[in-house]
Amino acid sequence: MFYYLNGELAYRDISTCVIDCGGVGYKLTVSFITSESLLSKLGKQVKLYTHLAVREDGIEMFGFGSYEEKECFNRLTSVSGIGPKAAMSILSTMTPEKLAVAICTDDAKAIAKSPGIGAKSAARIILELKDKMSKEMFGSTDTAKAVLSSASSFVSNSAISEAAEALAVLGYDRNTVLSVLKGIDPSVSDVGEIIKLALKKLAR
Repeated sequence: MFYYLNGELAYRDISTCVIDCGGVGYKLTVSFITSESLLSKLGKQVKLYTHLAVREDGIEMFGFGSYEEKECFNRLTSVSGIGPKAAMSILSTMTPEKLAVAICTDDAKAIAKSPGIGAKSAARIILELKDKMSKEMFGSTDTAKAVLSSASSFVSNSAISEAAEALAVLGYDRNTVLSVLKGIDPSVSDVGEIIKLALKKLAR
């Protein structure tokens, strides 16, 4: 019903915001990450993508700072046993990019760090979303399997995962990033140092 809301940010806290659109205040439940991105925008014009959840006990609107976050929410809630609250818990601790990497590399521990998400739920998310996420990230399932097979030994490392996410945000192709990172000495644990080494390789 509502694709996005564009209006003045009238209120925000750690999990809620209110957007004034033409004199009507719309209350949205948001992730911690989206809430933090709105920290300096009180009284300013903002745009949030939305999802309207209609249940027997009420109606709740969820807001997302990016289209990618909304898509991740839709993916997560398509998993059996994962409802809107569980999905928002995950998106409050992981960016869409970091979640995608965790799913594609079978990093259930990273997903299970989200409040209220146990090991079984994390494993179920990976089981049901891995093929879809892999295809979206790498273009084809075959390419995904090849890259993830060679990358599985190092991407599970949290520092490497963070470096991969940072390089992706900078605009580097994920296939190229993972190929470069697999050549980094696994004993290097500092994220900044890993990024520096990767950038040197990418600049060649």
